[in-house]
Amino acid sequence: MDPKEIKSGDEVFVLYRNPHTPTVMNIKQAEIVPHPHNPEQSALFLHETYHLIEENDALFSTEEAAQAAYDEIYGDYPSDEYM
Repeated sequence: MDPKEIKSGDEVFVLYRNPHTPTVMNIKQAEIVPHPHNPEQSALFLHETYHLIEENDALFSTEEAAQAAYDEIYGDYPSDEYM
């Protein structure tokens, strides 16, 4: 998905690196919401936290598309094995 084409209320899937264990990456569902400090800007709401959306962020419309990207980058291993 192009970050420029998303809108508030969209549900997306992202490849999310665990901040406490950098070697762990999972596919997570998130929601696009207005940024709480700048309502003109969109944010990714994930794990009860707002994340600014940047131009190079990889957002996927389906879990299958996120899984395919994960497999291409990290090999053919199911992401839930690393949860």
